[in-house]
This record gives sequence, C-alpha cells and structure tokens, in this order.
Amino acid sequence: MLKFILKRLGSSLLVLCGASILLFFLVVNSGDPLQDLRESSSPNRETLIAARTQFMGLDQPWYSRYWDWLTGVAGCATGNCDFGLNRSGQQIGDLLSNAAASTLRLVVLATVLAIIIGIAVGIITAIRQYSGLDYVVTFLIFLFFSLPVFWAAVLLKEYLGIRFNDWIGMPELNWTGLIVLALLAGLALQAVMAGDVKRRVFTFLATVAVVLVGGWLLFALDFWRNPQMGPIVQALIGLAAAVGATTVIAGLRNRSVLKATLVTVAIGIVAYYATYGILRSTPSALLIAGLGVILVLVAILVGRLLGGFSKSAAVSASLVTALIMGVSIVAEHVMNYWPAFLRAKPRPISTIGSGTPNMEGHFWVLFLDRGAQLLLPTILLTIISVATYSRYTRSSMLEVSRQDYIRTARAKGLSERQVILKHAFRNSLIPITTIMAFDFAGLIGGAVITEQVFGWKGMGELFATGLNQVDPMPVMAFFLVTGTAAVLMNLVADVLYAVLDPRIRV
Repeated sequence: MLKFILKRLGSSLLVLCGASILLFFLVVNSGDPLQDLRESSSPNRETLIAARTQFMGLDQPWYSRYWDWLTGVAGCATGNCDFGLNRSGQQIGDLLSNAAASTLRLVVLATVLAIIIGIAVGIITAIRQYSGLDYVVTFLIFLFFSLPVFWAAVLLKEYLGIRFNDWIGMPELNWTGLIVLALLAGLALQAVMAGDVKRRVFTFLATVAVVLVGGWLLFALDFWRNPQMGPIVQALIGLAAAVGATTVIAGLRNRSVLKATLVTVAIGIVAYYATYGILRSTPSALLIAGLGVILVLVAILVGRLLGGFSKSAAVSASLVTALIMGVSIVAEHVMNYWPAFLRAKPRPISTIGSGTPNMEGHFWVLFLDRGAQLLLPTILLTIISVATYSRYTRSSMLEVSRQDYIRTARAKGLSERQVILKHAFRNSLIPITTIMAFDFAGLIGGAVITEQVFGWKGMGELFATGLNQVDPMPVMAFFLVTGTAAVLMNLVADVLYAVLDPRIRV
C-alpha cells in the first residue's frame, strides 16, 4: 500500500507540474496586464508602465517568470513558501490563507450535506423504483441539476434572504402558506413511508395535523424571534436519535445496541447539564471541538462495552446518537443568543459577503453571523451536488440489487434492512466514492460563480481578480489549492476502494 501511495504521489506531482505550465502560459497570454495604464491620462503614465513591467517581470519570457514562481513554491518543501506578490504588491500567501479558509468552510459543509442528503434520497428512490415518489424525485433532481447557478442564487437571495428578512422583523402567521406546507409534507411523507391505502391516508392526515398544530404553536410561543429548547426537548431528541439509529443500523430487536444508545442518551443529558455553564459563559471553537472529541470517544467506549456480539453496530449507533445530541446541545446555545443577534443585526440573513464588517459581540452572536453568511451559498452548492449523489446512488443500488449475492441474502432469511444496508449499500459505495473525490475539487472550482454572485471573498474571488488583471500569481495559487485537493481526494478514493471491498488490491 505504501509503495502504491508513493507511486501515485509521484505521478500526481508530474501531472500538477504539467498542468501548472499550461495554465501559467494561458494566463500570461490571455490579455494585456498594462491595459488600464495604457488607457490612463495620467501625466506619469510611462513611469507607471515601466514600474509595473519591472515589478511583474513583463520584460522576461513567460518560462522565466514561471521558473521564478516554481522555485518559490518548491520552497514549501523546506517550510519557506513564496507564492509571490500580486499586481498590487500584496503577499499571495496571506491572500491565499484567508481565501482558502473562507472557501473550504463553505465547500466542506456543502459537500457533507450533499453526501448525506443525496445518498439518503438515492437509497429511498432505489427501494421505491418506478413509484410516484421515484418519478417526482427524479423530476426534481434533474431540475436542480440543470439550474443555472447564477439564476438559482438570485432566487435564493430574493426569497430566503430579502423576503425572510422583511418577515422576521414582524412574523405573522400565514394560514394559507402553512396549509400548503402541511399538505406538501403529508404527500411527501406518505410517499416515503409507502404501505397500503389505509396506512398512507393515516400518515398523510397525521403529518398534516402535526405540521398545522406545530406551526400554530411556534407562532404562539414567538419561537421565530425567541426560540427555546430545554432539557425535556433535548431528552426527546436523544431518544428519537437512539431509536432511529438502532432501527436503521441493527433493528429494534437488538437489545444490546438499543441499550448502548440509551446509555449514550443518558450520558448526553448529563453532559448537557455539566457543560451548560461553560458553553454559555466562556465558549470557544477549540472548546467545542474538544468536547466533540470527548463525545465521540465516550460513544465508542459505550458501544464497545455494551454492544455484546454486535459491537460494531453498537458503536455506529452510539456515534450517530452522540453526534445528534451534540449538535442539538450546540443548537440550544445558538437559539439562546438568537434574540441578541437580531438586535445586533435586524436583517439576519446575509446576501452579500462572507462576514459582517465590524461585527462585535458574544461568541454565539458571531457564530450566528458566520452561519447566516454561509446559509445561502451552502444551500445553493448543496442543491446542485445532491442531484449527482442521488442519481449515482440510485443507479448503483439498482445495479447491485440484481446481483446473485443479494438474492442469496434474501433467501437466507435476512431482513430487508440488513440486505439493503449491509449488502447492497456497502457494495454500491465504490462508484459513489469516486464521485465524492471529484465533487470536492469540483465544488471549489464551481464556487467561483457562487462567490461572485454572493460577494464571497474566497478562492473564486482570488481567481477571478487574477484572471481579470492578467496576473498569474493569484491564478496559480488557486490552481495549487484545487489541484492538490483533486489529487489528494482521488488518492483517498483509491485507498477507500480497498477498505470498502477487500477483493480490491493495489
């Protein structure tokens, strides 16, 4: 394996080197970097042109300029990276660190959400092949996949940004909209749950009633401007997570796994009370990350100790339960500071920029501000990627489900849950893993348009500025991040092939 990884890294370096030469050549010949000065009426125009020519090395051949850039980047091997200067004299390294942090924060979140939602939708549509749900979801997926990014971004800014900001100032209950939402939720849930006519009607009516009563109750409690949760809600969320994770992963009849998840819920409630004061008074990103690591380790320990003969399933179910409870606890602290955030920023959903200038306040207020900045571009990138993941998951699941070993698994008397999750889904993950590798790097490149529409100061803005100014240094910095991401993610995909399917050898 080590020899294979080293060979892949070596060949990848050659690919990156060849691509960097081609890109550098194309950028330096894409326009005139002195055009703005040539059109200037300044009396010292010739002096400015001479200074920029010398500064950017425009009097040298392109390969000489490329060699200077390459030697600076090669210094990263010894810890002395030099990405050069942009046309304005700013260090590219400083610009790159800020832009990469901004874009990766957006792309990683969108990728994770797209994988979770897309795979879930793909599995459900594969199970319900040629049903009404399958046809509706297929139509919506192709619709999302074909949406022009800039047009979808404008719609999101209008309806989820501007109009929501107008509404949140004085929330009013719109019974027409709530009834339509309840009917759509009922139709969707009965299609997912399936069953005979009686079960579908019951699911539809129950869902409509829950949405209508829940919606009215949220308005009565002024939830939209002053949301609250509390320990009872936390316990209910934990119990729902425990039962759901156990049902999906091992089945409710597996008492060992159910016991492990319920113990995880009990530990989560204790952690809720133990960390409440700390997370409210002196929170920090490092503290939250540390508590998250402890939560994961405790869940693994509980699963190993109480899992019995189903240790792996107990660990997985306990992890899912612990992560859901952890997110729920963080969400409660975020909700507690939502009124303070509205006072600091009456129009909370941002449509421009990756951060509110001069925003000050408590940690959770700043956390909400960054989340509001992420919301719209993340939704856009997720919608586009969900289409790819769901279609590949569906086709892969359908192909695997026709194999002989799936029929054998059913003939042995295994439950449909075991057949789908342990046999069909795991074997269908190999092509999906390939898509994940390409999609992550593709999202970084595709974020160029998204960042332009939302005014996001990230890698896309760095690339566009460099290209518009015919300045190769910012463009090459963008290439380094996206190219390296593509290489590493494909290497990870190759390694995961052997993990997912022991028959694969390198």
